[in-house]
Amino acid sequence: MATRRSALVRLGVTAAAALLFSGASRAEEIIKIAVTNGPHAQIAEVAKQVAARDGLTLQIVEFSDYVQPNAALDAGDVQANSYQHLPFLQSQIQARGYKLSAVGVTVTAPLGFYSKRVKRLDQLATGARIAIPNDPTNSGRALQLLHKAGILTLKSGAGISATTLDIAENPRQLRIVQVDAAQLPRTLDDVDASAINTNYAVQAGLSPKRDAIAIEDAKSPYANLIAVRTQDKDRPWVPKLVRAFQSTEVRQFVAERFADSLVVAF
Repeated sequence: MATRRSALVRLGVTAAAALLFSGASRAEEIIKIAVTNGPHAQIAEVAKQVAARDGLTLQIVEFSDYVQPNAALDAGDVQANSYQHLPFLQSQIQARGYKLSAVGVTVTAPLGFYSKRVKRLDQLATGARIAIPNDPTNSGRALQLLHKAGILTLKSGAGISATTLDIAENPRQLRIVQVDAAQLPRTLDDVDASAINTNYAVQAGLSPKRDAIAIEDAKSPYANLIAVRTQDKDRPWVPKLVRAFQSTEVRQFVAERFADSLVVAF
């Protein structure tokens, strides 16, 4: 009888332990989040530490372009991404039929023009070659920056989705070439000026505050965001993810590491 009682006790302890670890496993949520190389990846590392205290484990997946993070999210290979602004997300949804939703903002990363040949846009010579991003929203940003600087004139109402077809006047006969955003820093040796997004500029060792010859101002509407699949936007882990990216720790990290290139948007 004693042997049987002892066996039952051991069985009970084993079952209790199994339930305990099972409960711990359920309490810990693991979320894969896609980011682009550079500042977004570094910010995600800080958010990862904050999220862990809230029972959320982040696995960071880095990409080197702007297309694959949304493709991976829509396919379910990751559960979230953090790297893009709303106009870009909307253009991707319209073009590719993605079912994705924005759930929170992170930082604003201004687009700027960089050059190894001139110090100001108004120094560009007739026939100068200008490289801009080849995706619709960021090419529109670059063209709007040239328009604001008085280098060319866009048609009335062109807006943030402006394309080269919306150029009404090009008195300097600028030759505009469109290049994948991630490759733009490499064009600086070959063109007169390049419009480069902050994350790729910083990754290439450029400082927007120090090196840009023209840059978007603080009123830019291009705050970067966190996106998830629309079917997941009400999941319990989503507020935890947003809280981690909008934490005091992230705010302090951005202020210390990226004071000359990023602005907190929350």
